[in-house]
Amino acid sequence: MKRDIRQIIAQLTLEEKAGLCSGLNFWHTKAIERLNIPSVMVTDGPHGLRKQSGSSDHLGLLDSVPATCFPSAAGLACSWDVELVQEVGVALGEECQAENVAVLLGPGANIKRSPLCGRNFEYFSEDPYLSTEMAAAHINGVQSQGVGTSLKHFAVNNQEHRRMTVDAIVDERTLREIYLASFEGAVIKAQPWTVMSSYNQVNGAFASENSRLLTDILKREWGHEGFVVSDWGAVNERVAGLAAGLELEMPSSNGAGDRKIVDAVNAGQLSIEMLNDAVERILTVVFKAVDNKKENAVYDAAAHHLLAKKVAAESIVLLKNEQSLLPLQKNGAVAVIGAFAETPRYQGGGSSHIKPTKLDSTLAEIIQTAGASAQVTYAQGFRLEDDTADDELIREAVTAASQADAAVLFLGLPDRFESEGYDRQHLSIPGNQLALIEAVAEVQPNIVVVLSNGSPISMPWLGKAKAVLEGYLGGQAVGSAIAALLFGDANPSGKLAETFPVKLSDNPSYLNFPGEGDRVEYREGIFVGYRYYDTKEIEPLFPFGFGLSYTSFAYSNLSVDRTTLTDQETVTVTVDVTNTGPIAGKEIVQLYVRDSVSAVIRPEKELKGFSKIALQPGERKTVSFSLSKRAFAYYDVALQDWHVETGDFDILVGASSRDIVCTQTVHVQSTVTIRKQVTLNTTFGDLLQDPTRAGLANQMLQQFSEGGGIMSSMMEDAPEMMTAMLNFMPLRAIAMFSQGAVPEEAILAIVAQMNAAESL
Repeated sequence: MKRDIRQIIAQLTLEEKAGLCSGLNFWHTKAIERLNIPSVMVTDGPHGLRKQSGSSDHLGLLDSVPATCFPSAAGLACSWDVELVQEVGVALGEECQAENVAVLLGPGANIKRSPLCGRNFEYFSEDPYLSTEMAAAHINGVQSQGVGTSLKHFAVNNQEHRRMTVDAIVDERTLREIYLASFEGAVIKAQPWTVMSSYNQVNGAFASENSRLLTDILKREWGHEGFVVSDWGAVNERVAGLAAGLELEMPSSNGAGDRKIVDAVNAGQLSIEMLNDAVERILTVVFKAVDNKKENAVYDAAAHHLLAKKVAAESIVLLKNEQSLLPLQKNGAVAVIGAFAETPRYQGGGSSHIKPTKLDSTLAEIIQTAGASAQVTYAQGFRLEDDTADDELIREAVTAASQADAAVLFLGLPDRFESEGYDRQHLSIPGNQLALIEAVAEVQPNIVVVLSNGSPISMPWLGKAKAVLEGYLGGQAVGSAIAALLFGDANPSGKLAETFPVKLSDNPSYLNFPGEGDRVEYREGIFVGYRYYDTKEIEPLFPFGFGLSYTSFAYSNLSVDRTTLTDQETVTVTVDVTNTGPIAGKEIVQLYVRDSVSAVIRPEKELKGFSKIALQPGERKTVSFSLSKRAFAYYDVALQDWHVETGDFDILVGASSRDIVCTQTVHVQSTVTIRKQVTLNTTFGDLLQDPTRAGLANQMLQQFSEGGGIMSSMMEDAPEMMTAMLNFMPLRAIAMFSQGAVPEEAILAIVAQMNAAESL
C-alpha cells in the first residue's frame, strides 16, 4: 500500500511526533488513530519467540506463549551453515507472523571477548567475519517473512558486569576490525529493520547517544535505512540520544522522554527536521510491518521441532573420539549418568528465555534410539541446585557405570552459572560434577562426556574421557539430536566458533576483564580469540574452527585464478575436498589470509571464507571462494579507511585455524600509496624504504659519510653498528653528527624536495 509518510508527518503535532519516539508500554509502539498510525509489537528473541501471554505489560521473563526454541547463537554458529541459519530465521519469521509480532529483537552479534561474559550464549563468535555472516543469514531469513529484526547490541557490549554504566575504551583500529566488523556486514548485506543500541558507554559516550556510532557509521557510512531502538532502559539522556540517531526509546518512559523532546524543539536545542527524520524512519518500519502482515497466519510446530533437531545435530561439535568410541553400538549396555540427561539445559537465562512448544527428554530419546537390543540404565549422579557432591548419587552412578560397556556422562553448567545480568567468575563446571567423573573413571574406561554450556569450560578431566560432544545450549530438540549422534544415526559436523583455552589466564582479555569500576580497557587490541592464540603461539585446549567427524576428509589442488592482482580486483580460490572415510559426512572448509610481511602489527591469520559441504564416501567436490580488497586489508586510522599494503599474502585453507592443509601465495598491489610528510624527525630507515625518496636519502647519506667528522670515522671503524644507528636516526641529528658537513639548511632543502614530490 502506497503512503506519503512525509505528508502524514506534516499532519502530526509536535507532541505526537515526540510521542512516537517512545514506546506505548514494554512491547508496543504508540498508535495515532486519527491518522491511521497503528501500534505494532516488538518482542524478544533471537533463537525463539518470547512473546508475553495476554496483555502483559512487564518484563515477564518466564511468562510467554509457546514457541520453538532453537539452539542459541553460540551453538548455531558452530554449524557454520548460512543456509541453515537462514532456514531458522524463516521459521522464526513464521512464528512471529502467527503471533502478530512485527519485530523480533535479535540476532546478537557482539564479539566474545572473554569466555566469562554471562551472555555469550546469545552471541555467535569471537571472529567478526563468521559472526557477521551468521547474523546476515538470520536477518534475511526472518525478514523474508515480512517481520523485522533488531541487530543487537550495538556496540562493544562484551560483558554483563556493570553493563549499564561501564565505559568500553577501545582504539579505533580494534573497534573497526573486530567489534564494528561483527555488525557491518550484517547491516550492509541484510538491512535489519532496526538496530538496538547497547547499555554501555563507548569511548566516553553512551552507545544510546553516540552520534559517531549511530549516525556517522551506522547510517551514513553503512547506509542503514531503518531506525535505532534503545536496549530496554538504556537511554541516558533522551534529547542527546535523539540528536545522535536514537529514534525509538524503549520501553515507555511514561511521557518523560516525550516532554524533553518537545521542550528541546521549542527551545531551539533540537531541530524539527531531526525529529521529523526520526519519525519518518519509525513510521517506515511500522507501515512495512503492517503491509507485510499475513492474516490468519499459522505455523507447523511439528515441522519446526524437526528443524530444531536438524539444527542441533548440525551444530554439536565432536571434540574428542579416541579409539572411535563413538558411535556407540546399539546392542551394548550403556550407563547414562548426569542430571542433565533427565533435566536438559537447552537454553540460556534472561530475556531470551523461551517457553518451548515441546521438549525432548534426552534419556527417553537415547532409550528409543538405542533400540530393544541395547541395555540402558540411568543414574542421576549429581544435583543441579547446588555444587555439593552427594556420595549416594555418586555410588549409584559408579555401580551403573561398572556394569556397562560405556558410560555417557551429561555434564555442564547449570542455569545459575551463566545468564544475562552477570558474568561468570571462572571456567570450571560444578565440583559435584568433577567428583562424579573422577569416581566413574575409576571403574569405566569408556567414558563419553556430553556438555551443556553456553561458553567454554576448563577440562582437567579430559584425559579420563575417550569422547566428548560439545552440545552448547541446543534448543528444545537437543535430546533427540544427541541420541542420533551417539548411536551414529547422524554424523557430527559442527566446528567451534570460539577458542577453548586451557586455562582462563590464557585468554587475551584476562588482565583487563571486566575492568575497574566503570572503565574497561580493551588493551589486547585486535588480538581477540584465535588471533591472539595463533600469533602468540599459545596452545589452546581446542582451537577455533575445530571439530571431528565419524568420517575423514582430504584436501587437494588448492589453486588461484591469478597470482598477482590489485586491491581493486578479486581472486578466485578453489580447493578439492574428498570424503576419504566410510560414511557420508559434512566438512567445513575454512580459508584464512596471512600478510607475509607487514609494516603494521597484524594477526598470524584471519578467517576470510568458509563453506560447509556434504560428501558421500569417496565423493569429491570443488569449493570456491572469492576474495576482494577487504580480505587483505587492515583499517588504517590515518586514512580512516581500509587499506591493503603492497606485498605477498598467503592463502591458507584447512579444517581449522590450527589445521591448515593447503597454502598458496598471491601478490597484491595497492592502488593507494600512504606517504607521510617528511620532517626533521623522520628517520633514515623510513626514507630508505620509500622507493620514491630512497634516492635523495642515499644522496644525503653519501654527503654524510664523505664529510668527515665523528660519524664519518665511525662508519669506517664500525659500519654495522653505524648502519643500525642510522636506520633509526632522525634527519635533525645529521647536521650535528656530521659536524657541519651536511648543514641544517641542506637537510631542510632536501625535506622540502621530498614533500614537494608527494604532490606530483
